[in-house]
Amino acid sequence: QVQLVESGGGLVQPGGSLRLSCTTSGFDFSHSWMSWFRQAPGKGLDWVSSISPSSLSKSYLDSVQGRFNISRNNAENTMWLHMNNLQSEDTAVYYCTKDLSDAIRGRGIQVTVSS
Repeated sequence: QVQLVESGGGLVQPGGSLRLSCTTSGFDFSHSWMSWFRQAPGKGLDWVSSISPSSLSKSYLDSVQGRFNISRNNAENTMWLHMNNLQSEDTAVYYCTKDLSDAIRGRGIQVTVSS
């Protein structure tokens, strides 16, 4: 059974940082692309970032490029999203997903950026 569990969200002031974690089980993590998506209030689900199985390839949504960093540890079946210089428009529920789509995802974690 595939399981994806996000953690590390919360309330942060503009300009602050958070690190989201995604712990996984039930599939071959070390050979899977992994991604982060987010859904802002009243909006659809948007892709944020993806990472290849080897970590050699990483891609980002233009608006988070240079502020967010995606990483993974295949030995721990875990992925992270380091988010720096957070802005109000980053407020959303963030989802860890298997592969490059949102078809298989966790329950999500709330990130709120507000003063």
